[in-house]
Amino acid sequence: MHGIHASLVTPFDRSGELDAKSLERLARHCLAHGAAGLVALGTTGEAALLSAAEQRTVLEVARGVSIEHGTPLIVGAGTIGTDASIAEARERQCLADALLVVVPYYLRPSDQGVIDHFAALGAAVDVPLLPYNIPYRTGKHLSADTLLRILDLDSVAGMKHCPGALDQDTLTLLASTGKDVLCGDDAYVYPMLQLGAAGGITASACLAPAAYAAMAEATRNGNAARARALHNALLPMVNALFAEPSPAVLKAALAEEGIIDHPDVRAPLHAPSPEPVMAALKALRNL
Repeated sequence: MHGIHASLVTPFDRSGELDAKSLERLARHCLAHGAAGLVALGTTGEAALLSAAEQRTVLEVARGVSIEHGTPLIVGAGTIGTDASIAEARERQCLADALLVVVPYYLRPSDQGVIDHFAALGAAVDVPLLPYNIPYRTGKHLSADTLLRILDLDSVAGMKHCPGALDQDTLTLLASTGKDVLCGDDAYVYPMLQLGAAGGITASACLAPAAYAAMAEATRNGNAARARALHNALLPMVNALFAEPSPAVLKAALAEEGIIDHPDVRAPLHAPSPEPVMAALKALRNL
């Protein structure tokens, strides 16, 4: 699970239907320009707003492109309850190399409850798990000790970690585990790579996969000056892409670049204002 994994948007056509051709083109664009793998049915992919049939089509398209390129496919799964998460994970595992499973949200269970949740999921499926720790969305903060206990589970291959800052728990986590930690905060990929993260899962890599791949490679090769320069060049683009609820700005920028055909998002997401889209494209061209 090393390197940069592009978290795919789900394109729609003008009638609001899933645009499988645009999705396939996007997936190939990411892998052809250096992404180490793809992530389907993540938050960026508006997975919760797709029908079961649409989710299946997304997985089939992403799986087909991944096979062509010989790269892994990480698939989002998991919801608020353990039983429902197991059912969803079992349904999606056949097309996945790993399952990206979010920490149970809203209920804010105990830390032991979260550990038990991942243990039960791991026992129920045949592919490795990547727990997805994103406390500013789930409402559940997990200490570094709890995160390390989750990583110690045999079924867990690594973790997508989105702390929103380089806090003490993140420093402890990166210094204390031998398993892969993937940064999920686009703006923090470079500093987390320097601290020992194995890679990143990033929506911004849909728009600039080559720059993200080059930044990761420069970090691996010890070329800190090049990696830092790429980080500094990418940061204005990332700030623009997340100036409004994701993936609205990203889809608009992808459509402007011709990577997908249309920028539409599903309600309650809303079309972005033009300013952040223009800012993201300007930053992209400055790369």
